Formats: sequence, C-alpha cells, structure tokens
Amino acid sequence: MYSLIEMLRYKRPEGTQTQREFCERFLEPTFGVPDIHGNYILKVGDKPNLCFTAHHDTVHNSEGMQQLIVMNEVVSVADPKTSNCLGADCTTGVYIMLCMIEHGIEGVYVVHAAEEIGCRGSAALVSDDPDWLQQIDSVISFDRYGDKSIVTHQMGLRTCSDTFAKSFSDALGLPQLKGDDGGSYTDSNEYSYTVSECTNISVGYYGQHTKNETQDLEYLDLLVTALLAADWSKLVFTRDPSVIDSSWSYPYKTKVTSGSWSYDNKDKDDLLDIICNYPEEVAELLQTYGFTSYSLMEECQIEDASQYNSYLDNYANRVWNKRFM
Repeated sequence: MYSLIEMLRYKRPEGTQTQREFCERFLEPTFGVPDIHGNYILKVGDKPNLCFTAHHDTVHNSEGMQQLIVMNEVVSVADPKTSNCLGADCTTGVYIMLCMIEHGIEGVYVVHAAEEIGCRGSAALVSDDPDWLQQIDSVISFDRYGDKSIVTHQMGLRTCSDTFAKSFSDALGLPQLKGDDGGSYTDSNEYSYTVSECTNISVGYYGQHTKNETQDLEYLDLLVTALLAADWSKLVFTRDPSVIDSSWSYPYKTKVTSGSWSYDNKDKDDLLDIICNYPEEVAELLQTYGFTSYSLMEECQIEDASQYNSYLDNYANRVWNKRFM
C-alpha cells in the first residue's frame, strides 16, 4: 500500500502543477500522454467490453504535498489545518486501476480529468465517440464511498440494472457489495445514455470532500484481491440505455413528466421543514452523497456567478439534454 500512500500525498485541484506532476509520475509511465481533454486511456486485451474509470483531480482547495497518518489500517490527513481533504476520492480508484493493469485484467482503462468540476473530461470523451466505446457493455467507476455499494442510480436516474449489480457481486465473490440506488454522479454517468451498465463501486473511503476523509486499507486490499481474481464472464448486461427509469427518489421524491421535473408538493413541504429544522444533519447527508457546494448549486441550477465563475459547464442541463431532448 506504500505507493497508494505516496499518491495520496499529492493535492490536485484541476489544472494545477501538482496535478501535472502526479500524472507524470504515476500515470504516464503506464498510459502515455493524455488525450486533448486531459484523459488517460489504455486498452488492455484485444476486444475488451468493460471500461474501468477513475479521475486524477481532487477537491483540495490548494495544491502541493500533504502529510498523512496511517493507524490501524486507516489513512487520514495528519493536520486538518493544512488540508481540507485526503483525496482518496479518487486517488484510490486510480490505484486500483493501476493494480488491475499490472495484472493484465482485460478492459479499457480511463483516468478522467476534471471530474470534480462537472465531469468535464468524461463528457468531452463521450462526445468524441471513440471507436472503442462502441464495444463497451459496462463502465465501472471506482469512486464510491463505503464498502457495500454497487451504484444503480445516479442523479435520480437508473444507470445500472439490479441484475448487473448482483452479477458483479457474484463475479467478485463479495456478497457485501449490493445494489445501491443512492448514487450522486461520477464519470460513469456520462456514458449511461450510450452504454448498458454504468455503475460506481465502493472503494473504502469515508467522509470524502472533508478534512475528516479516511481510507480503509483493509477493505481496499480485499477489493483489489477480488478484482484480480474475478470471473468477469459472470457479468450480465440487461439495461437498455435508451429507456428512462426515474422511479427512484433522489434526494427528494422526483419523477419525469412531459420533459420536465415535477415534485410531490407535500413531500417537498415536508423536506423544507426538515432542512430548516436540521440544516447540519442535511448538510452531512449531502456530503455523504458526494456533493460539494458547487455540485449542489449546479444540480439545483442555482445561478450565482460569484461562486460559479468558470467552474461550471451547466452539468445538469447537459445531462438533461442527453437523456430527454
């Protein structure tokens, strides 16, 4: 795990020198140079039908190197005053993919740029429609907190079937991994209107995007071992990406009606009461779903130029246009 620890020392906001140094040290020896959007892409095998993804930016509020503590198989930031997060989101995912590549696991591996500022790298890549994408049946991101999730819904819409989630758990021999309809969004969501099964897998970090973020090394070792020994032939692909399934409520009761979002008014009023009465608890819940202040504003389409700046590409509208227009 020592290479992961060294990787976690790099604080990498998008576009920074430290991010470039991280990529040059840990990615380019394996992937070569990135594409024009900053994504690193490597094909392993003749005709892989699986795409594994992570991203190389973090939500640190400053670049540079940070000191870490490892205690009882858990990594954390040594001094929260000098770093606002650990950055296991998504350094751990990058580490997992490098392990899989080293062991020759067949697949297309993509380490995206700019996920934390609106999945820009993955959106641009999907828009380019590369040839290899046409043969992909599943996009599997390693960018989920905890140790139990195979994400089936992102931003309230199904991106992965329950059947696939069960088959993924079986393929790895990890029954603790189960379908989770509580996903926010990550890069795999960008592929979900084209590719059958798009999911996000728990990699053992907690408290992401906060100074209390930690990485569970024991679970990570269990997951990597399972991935290297997985029987990928057990995967079952059933979702039709052209069919819209928004039956799940995220994070409020939501449904798609005639090309626009509609809400259950009573549930909305109840939620407003809860938000007003328990703002700290609601904020903590949103953090567990992976929201930052920027991504929450973007999801709610709150236009505040002083906070948006050049940060946003209107992610919510982009996803809407892809799925419903």
